[in-house]
Amino acid sequence: MLIPCIDVMGGKVVQLVQGDKKVLELYDPEPWLRRFEKYPLVHVVDLDAAMDRGSNRAFISRLVDRLPCQVGGGVRNPEDAKELLAIGAKRVVVGSALVANGNIDAAFAQSLAQMFGSEHLVFAVDSKDGRLAIRGWKETVSITAGEAINNLDDYCSAFLYTNVDREGLLGGFPIKEARELRAATNKQLIVGGGINSLEQIAELGSIGVDAIAGMAIYTNAISF
Repeated sequence: MLIPCIDVMGGKVVQLVQGDKKVLELYDPEPWLRRFEKYPLVHVVDLDAAMDRGSNRAFISRLVDRLPCQVGGGVRNPEDAKELLAIGAKRVVVGSALVANGNIDAAFAQSLAQMFGSEHLVFAVDSKDGRLAIRGWKETVSITAGEAINNLDDYCSAFLYTNVDREGLLGGFPIKEARELRAATNKQLIVGGGINSLEQIAELGSIGVDAIAGMAIYTNAISF
């Protein structure tokens, strides 16, 4: 399954390379939103919130009114998750808040599952240079994505894995990495970072892995 991605910064839809360099900014996202209405799920990220630089909550509220969304970026506490679910998000994506003092905070993950139900939670286990990337991908900790999954598997409905080193570069996602992550969990697994073709999405689908794509969609590398 292809899951379109909407990254929001400064009230606009953008695309960044490796979470850093802005290479695309949509002043009129409406044509894309109309296309995304056909999809069962859209992934939305508040980049400003992820980087502790404010919030695009009003813009995101309009998105979830239009589209079936899972929403992440800056979800640091239960109140953030509660607000996103209240405005209409189907699921919330939690990442950095799952790490405390360099380790996975399984107790926090469990508390979220008890409050909201695991079916409403997606846990992000993004990786940069082979290590878990947090705080808008600006920091890393000495944990692998596989280790994080092993500690969190009981408390969510899905895992989202982004290969930050490949993000936005359209160089393809390594299928070997997808297979290793698929073996680590029976939950829905969504991967992103370099996705560049419908053929690759089909290959990932053949091993039970869903694909998230942004740059490839907006640059028409992947055709609708």
